[in-house]
Amino acid sequence: MDLRRIARIVDTALERIAGASDLAELSVIDTEVVGRRSQISVARRGIGALDPSRRKEAGRAINQAIRSLKEAIEQRRVNLEIEAENLLLEQDRVDVTLPYGRLPRGTHHLLTVTMNEVCDIFRCIGYQVAEGPELELAWYNFDALNTPPTHPSRFESDTMYVESADAEARSGADELLLRTQTSPMQARFMEKHPPPVYVVVPGRVFRTDTWDATHSPVFHQIEGLAVDSDITFGDLKGTLAYFAKEFFGEQTRTRFVPHFFPFTEPSAEMLVWFNGEWLEMLGCGMVDPNVFEAVGYDPAEVTGFAFGMGVERLAMVKHSIRDIRHFYENDLRVLGQFR
Repeated sequence: MDLRRIARIVDTALERIAGASDLAELSVIDTEVVGRRSQISVARRGIGALDPSRRKEAGRAINQAIRSLKEAIEQRRVNLEIEAENLLLEQDRVDVTLPYGRLPRGTHHLLTVTMNEVCDIFRCIGYQVAEGPELELAWYNFDALNTPPTHPSRFESDTMYVESADAEARSGADELLLRTQTSPMQARFMEKHPPPVYVVVPGRVFRTDTWDATHSPVFHQIEGLAVDSDITFGDLKGTLAYFAKEFFGEQTRTRFVPHFFPFTEPSAEMLVWFNGEWLEMLGCGMVDPNVFEAVGYDPAEVTGFAFGMGVERLAMVKHSIRDIRHFYENDLRVLGQFR
């Protein structure tokens, strides 16, 4: 047998062995290159027919070729078994660091988060938090707050009145309505608590506003009231400037411009300098003496200030939201940004 032909057979077989992609293919190659019908086995069986002078050299070469092929096959088999095991482990791998079988964790709505943040700021300086009824008497919503019967806010074009079984017997101060502001709690709280009073009132309010990018018939307010023996407008400005810095950031500037509210005198609107512009943020003023008289306080003994702010307005400015409807449409693409 030609030894160079044996060498070519071995080289070709080694290439096939190295290229085997799985154990099944390697088994086929094993049979074809070293099996009973392989070329190398046929050559070994033909050694007896060779000239005696060539038998030893041919036998040595064929045996060496067979050993080389079997060693290569065994090594490739080991490598393929390792690869197969690693692939199986990778396919069956369980990442125990990831949550499994759990529903996504919920969170508070951005309006709730904003109300809680504002209340916490005032709690830190001694205010308490109170809540009041959404179905209110006209007395608390208007009369006790020095709002005359002819004021436009009392018209049905602004206020949602509620019919009741005894609607005919109710008129004026006894009429039922959905509160248009959280301010009625000023009167309710002072009726039940002697001064000093430091309270904030978060809650939902109702007005006949048109549904658009900046208005909603249902929205949220936070009312604040401070009553003591010697409160000045300077206390009002200092308190609200402190709030603005805590809520919007330490660099926030404030400005107070004259305004009118029936239940405060003097009255003002507070503006904040935010993102390069002055923005109207809340209304405020010194409590009108008529309000104190309506709840049984002596205006000669106490003074105080009140303020009211829209929760949606605060959230929209702080988080650059341009449409109030995003708060109510339950679009998770929007709400999920504020987890």
